Amino acid sequence: QVQLVESGGGLVQAGGSLRLSCAASGGTFSSNAMGWFRQAPGEERELVAGINWSGGSRYADSVKGRFTISRDNAKNTVYLQMNSLKLEDTAVYYCAAARGRLTSSSLFEYDYWGQGTQVTVSS
Repeated sequence: QVQLVESGGGLVQAGGSLRLSCAASGGTFSSNAMGWFRQAPGEERELVAGINWSGGSRYADSVKGRFTISRDNAKNTVYLQMNSLKLEDTAVYYCAAARGRLTSSSLFEYDYWGQGTQVTVSS
């Protein structure tokens, strides 16, 4: 059974940093794109960052220059380094494994999801 487990969320002051991890088990995703999504209360779930099978990445405009997505296929793990955090980054962050090799902003292109990890940025 495939499982994605996120960790690394928490409470941080504005301007601070957090590193999220997503460990996959029950399957390998080295040939799949992976994504980090987030969902704030009352908002739709949105793609924050995606990394395709070869390492190419894409970011939401709101996080460009602050967030970095990376993957370690040997560890079956994807990371999201978040720097210069802002109040508006507060959300539940989800890791997801795509069906294909390239990233997509469409939730329907992702077959597996983690349970989410809360990131709260305070002033």
